[in-house]
Amino acid sequence: MKQCTLAFIGGGNMARSLIGGLIANGFDAGNIHVADTNAESLQTLSARYPVRTFNDNIEAITGADVIILAVKPQQLQQAVRQLSTHWSAGTLLISVAAGIRLDAIARWLAHDNAAIVRAMPNTPALVQAGATALCANAHVDREQHELAESILRAVGLTLWVADEKQMDAVTALSGSGPAYFFLVMEAMQAAGTTLGLPEDTARLLALETAFGAAKMALESNESAGVLRQQVTSPGGTTERALNELEQGDLRGLFNRALAAAAQRADELALQLGQDHD
Repeated sequence: MKQCTLAFIGGGNMARSLIGGLIANGFDAGNIHVADTNAESLQTLSARYPVRTFNDNIEAITGADVIILAVKPQQLQQAVRQLSTHWSAGTLLISVAAGIRLDAIARWLAHDNAAIVRAMPNTPALVQAGATALCANAHVDREQHELAESILRAVGLTLWVADEKQMDAVTALSGSGPAYFFLVMEAMQAAGTTLGLPEDTARLLALETAFGAAKMALESNESAGVLRQQVTSPGGTTERALNELEQGDLRGLFNRALAAAAQRADELALQLGQDHD
């Protein structure tokens, strides 16, 4: 990855995960600036990584090639408006704040031709196993595309979507997705204990099975459907269990659940994108 100066606005969990991934991949910690009003967050970062910390956003972005907005969505508008009076042409702005669209960020920044990338990572980024979708405005050039991708790739898989409207579906699928799998793990663990397993045994078997299934799917060229068929013997235990899930309309439940999440993502984007004084 090209060495440049990165400025993080916000030093919370997502910033820490990105910083950890970048440093693990050879990025110079001395080229990372982090601003946060929370002294405890900065202290935690400083104790773990030799980055430069600031309690003032403007000081942190001075000389930065890339600014990464890692604040809560409700704080984003204030942060962007503050940056607008100190914006440097050619700087790349990356937002990892959920739900806020490119046009709202551009409006608050109030600089024509500003290069802005919106990223939607998910919580497994905290363990460098995230899945992040990216979309860019028309002012992001090829080099900036590659730079944004390399930064987010430090915490897992990255891919681009051409149409920002698809980000609501991304939010529903991968952004909220870890919670769906946690629910499945929780349910499997509970079912195992109901069948007589000790709780710690049921938990470990459920978690390792989830991990192993995901690893197999990632490393295989076959679809999830084919892999499912390969472990489903006619007349066997797996077939009996899958029949119960199908009769309970599991696929329909997931369709409705993701549609509801995507709708809520659209609602939040409209709400959070409104201007306020």
